[in-house]
Amino acid sequence: MRKLIYFLIRHSSWLLYTLYAVVSLLLLVKYNPYQQSVYLSSANRLAGSIYAVKGNVTGYFGLQEINRDLQEQNGVLEVKLAALRDYIARLEGDSLLLRRPADSIYADYRFVVAQVINNSVAASHNYITLNKGLRDGIHSEMGVVDQNGIVGIVNAVSDNYAVVISLLNPKLRLSCKVKGSSYFGSLVWDGKDARYALLEEMPRHVAFAKGDTIVTSGYSAVFPEGVMVGIISDFSKQRNDNFYALKVELSTDFYRLNDVRVIESKGQQEKTRLEKEAMLNE
Repeated sequence: MRKLIYFLIRHSSWLLYTLYAVVSLLLLVKYNPYQQSVYLSSANRLAGSIYAVKGNVTGYFGLQEINRDLQEQNGVLEVKLAALRDYIARLEGDSLLLRRPADSIYADYRFVVAQVINNSVAASHNYITLNKGLRDGIHSEMGVVDQNGIVGIVNAVSDNYAVVISLLNPKLRLSCKVKGSSYFGSLVWDGKDARYALLEEMPRHVAFAKGDTIVTSGYSAVFPEGVMVGIISDFSKQRNDNFYALKVELSTDFYRLNDVRVIESKGQQEKTRLEKEAMLNE
């Protein structure tokens, strides 16, 4: 307390000057319309700038929640759309199906929205970490997509996290085809550019051109048929002249991954188990 008193006595002249200055400014603003308008205008401008910065910051973080909500809504709509397309195709093939319920495999897909918390794109073998795990219903060999296309396949899972083999990993080979064609090849990343992958073993007689769309073939328990992968940007003959290698510009931007959807069909685990048993018995 004594030190505080000594401090006030020592700086009394400055404190008194500051007090007089503040009082003078208040009186000047209060009793002079021009100075009052200048003060109010400056105060409003400063407050507006502060609120604008605050709004931008809160708006940015709010976008993540909005994006997750949109991912969930898009997932529901995609499942419904796929089921509707399948139902229409069945009706066109058999009018008797009007009296039978639709039995779409797409309607059986479920999904979990997860956030990417770690992602590599520059390594030779890239992996992605998600903030969801066993407690959220995620297990190994579930497919991962975002709003643009294929992301990868779940490789390892703990209670709260999952590690995904990225499409940018040579260990991952994905069965894909040119949209509208029944012929398929194997999509693999060549380790060069995160924007491109190669669709190998495409027969020469298959009709395709630059700009054509590449989608999943459906010959896998992981992804349904028709999921967007990318577009053909170039092609070349492989060592065997009977096949082409298509350079595919990936639809997924791996540099900007944020929220993804982990998908699974209800019969996926059973199908995967049977395929593994068949391979072991060979």
